[in-house]
Amino acid sequence: MFKKVLYNLSLLLFAFSIASSYAQVGITSVPFLQIEPDSRGAGMGNTGVAIADNASAVYWNAAGLAYQKGNQISVTHAEWLPAFNADLFYDYLVGKYYIEGIGTIGAHITYLNLGEQIRTNEQGLEQGRFNSNEFAGGISYGGKLSENFALGGGVRFIYSSLAEGQVGQQTINPGSSVAVDLSGLYRSKFFNFAGSDAQFSAGFNLSNVGPGIQYTDNAQKDPLPTVLRMGWAFEWNLDPEGINTITIANDISKIMARGDSTGSEGVVQALFSSWDEYTRYNGSENVTLGVMDQFMIGTGIEYWYNDLFAIRGGYYYEHPENGDRVFFTVGAGLRYSLIGVDFSYIAALEEEHPLANTTRFSLLINF
Repeated sequence: MFKKVLYNLSLLLFAFSIASSYAQVGITSVPFLQIEPDSRGAGMGNTGVAIADNASAVYWNAAGLAYQKGNQISVTHAEWLPAFNADLFYDYLVGKYYIEGIGTIGAHITYLNLGEQIRTNEQGLEQGRFNSNEFAGGISYGGKLSENFALGGGVRFIYSSLAEGQVGQQTINPGSSVAVDLSGLYRSKFFNFAGSDAQFSAGFNLSNVGPGIQYTDNAQKDPLPTVLRMGWAFEWNLDPEGINTITIANDISKIMARGDSTGSEGVVQALFSSWDEYTRYNGSENVTLGVMDQFMIGTGIEYWYNDLFAIRGGYYYEHPENGDRVFFTVGAGLRYSLIGVDFSYIAALEEEHPLANTTRFSLLINF
């Protein structure tokens, strides 16, 4: 019973899909770890695994830290799921610090406020109120294996407090876990393309690999949202001076868990079994999802003028039975001296979509 309560609460609060109450995010716990934290990548259709050129590489691809020097702090804030008017908000604090002879180290804190909930007994009578929230924090590092290829990794602690009290004879506790990331990034030297400099990058990031989260003593552990993200990016200076620059990026990602999983699979086993097709009940009928149906695709484009002003756009797609998030994104960025500001906006294709009109604001400070 309690697992069903958590499942429904998670789907209600995140509501990544209205059409399917068994959306892909419902097969894992702590889906807040999948929220793209920086406004730049969010404005480009949720892409970034092959860009990863600022502090937010901690999320997209820690190997990107290997190509960076300097120090930076970035803060992102978003009023989450504004269509519900539920007072949910998401905050992300990330920083990078360069140490001579060692490289660049990154650290982050992620916080999702899920608002105030009403506690009821089995008869539906109100028994008080409580607050729900989720938190993660960790460190990351990237190092070059050669001039053009780097590996990166990270570790994070995860804390999830969705409910409190008792259900039957079970005491409800906050869940916690530890997860690791492993990533790689290839970045070419600049080469001539149509008379100007260009650069190609490709990367991967396997994130949130770790034991599942358990909220009661005798409940099964719910798997973490382990995600494999792969992608490429192409940056091209439109003029020899590099005043006008365009970047095109494409990310393809996949949840490394099966939609028909009972939560009993081991972490390593799930990495392999998730590549099979599976059949599950979606609330009205049995549906079979092939491997290709399980991929999530993001595509984005970014234009910079003189490294001062940027405009961005993107498109994101999920299969209707695998999350059903389909939307366009737009964004913009400003850089002046040591300060940067980024903004992104989701334009959903479906009326009354819970993610519609979601905005993110990011502030960057270089020092």
